[in-house]
Amino acid sequence: MPALHNLISNQKLKQQILCNNDLRITVSFYKYFYIDNTHTFRDNLYLKFVELQILGRIYIAHEGINAQISVPSHLYQKMQLCLYRFDKSLNNIHMNIALDNHSKSFWVLRIKVRERIISDGIEENILQISKVGCYLTAQEVNLMLDNPKVIFVDMRNDYEYKIGHFANAIACKANTFREQLSKIIKLLENKKNEIIVTYCTGGIRCEKASAWLIYNGFNNVYQVKGGIIEYVNTARKESIPVRFKGKNFVFDARMSEQVSKDVLSTCSQCGELCDIYTNCLNNLCHLLFIQCINCFNKYKNCCSLFCKEKIKCI
Repeated sequence: MPALHNLISNQKLKQQILCNNDLRITVSFYKYFYIDNTHTFRDNLYLKFVELQILGRIYIAHEGINAQISVPSHLYQKMQLCLYRFDKSLNNIHMNIALDNHSKSFWVLRIKVRERIISDGIEENILQISKVGCYLTAQEVNLMLDNPKVIFVDMRNDYEYKIGHFANAIACKANTFREQLSKIIKLLENKKNEIIVTYCTGGIRCEKASAWLIYNGFNNVYQVKGGIIEYVNTARKESIPVRFKGKNFVFDARMSEQVSKDVLSTCSQCGELCDIYTNCLNNLCHLLFIQCINCFNKYKNCCSLFCKEKIKCI
């Protein structure tokens, strides 16, 4: 029987991908639907995707699937057909094509079974995920942005918001989605009859967040269909103004996708305008932080002089 997990080192896989000039498409998708035997589902999908040279990160849970993958361009349509036929609930599932496909995003395929496809901290079975906020098209989002009475809520982590967001959107400051859901109701208290628009990267977080708001008595809840990625892709395709400013943070090797030339954040070390995230080179620290090119050279890709000295000692 073929292996059901990767057998090659990450370093070797990374070298292989970086040396390979084949064009690849980065795509994300998710679907809330019931999966009975999650481990069987996971193993069968792994075997199918390995055949199609797919790389990326996929989470499987009883509540559904959440995937960010990279697929060779010439196999993209085969991947879609494979997924549509794999389970009837995935037939014609919406695919969110990345805004930036010039950089390599993944080196390995990892499919993991989890309790939830996105960790939320909500008690089991209290949400009806079918009762979610009304979807907004790109054109409708722009109309909502022009209405001063509409409240836009960013359902991404604080570090994602820092480098890009819609103007005047409320940041629910937290480093995890679980923390956000515990704070969002208090943040919006006394606004249960206001128009609330939630948004996130690709739709999966604002789908659950809008269901959570409705469960807690909010009456006018909307969400940006397909998140920032679909909004920007659609706006560009339809030649309407793109109102998202800055960069869209992504959880892969690219770390971000540029949407506009606006720089909204500053270097964590010198305070100069900068929106480039990096991880501290000291693996015992590995802090995610914003660093300009001057500080990159000064600190040698480290977050502090302490970590820079630690690297010298290794």
